Amino acid sequence: MANITRWDPFEDMDDLFKGLFLRPMRLETPETAVRIKMDVKENDKAYTVHAEIPGVKKEDIHVAIEGNQVSISAEVKREKEEKEGEKLLRSERYYGQVSRAFTLGYEVDQEKATAKYDNGVLELTLPKRGASGQRRLAIQ
Repeated sequence: MANITRWDPFEDMDDLFKGLFLRPMRLETPETAVRIKMDVKENDKAYTVHAEIPGVKKEDIHVAIEGNQVSISAEVKREKEEKEGEKLLRSERYYGQVSRAFTLGYEVDQEKATAKYDNGVLELTLPKRGASGQRRLAIQ
């Protein structure tokens, strides 16, 4: 199975302006700061998915499986405050939902699928459904 990657055309803009006096400024908004990054591995019996969702409680993560389609969504609540004495200098808050969906080569056995969340990494074990409905035809 091919690796799934997200391509950002502006990610390497720093190389374009290298050597010039001006450097492009990358503004990181909360919407772009929160992404679900994934690794998907496959063997003969199952798929293993590692999804990075840091700073999210496991109660706020939802996984849905339908046939060979898998979707992961999470409710993100981030707060960052910088205070100096009693005066608030800066406050950044982001509340929203992030999601990621993908299609696998084989259908997933939903009854045997498992999920673990530890240290910001969601690990899904998605067993492949047996080929019981498949039949090979003899050619005459």
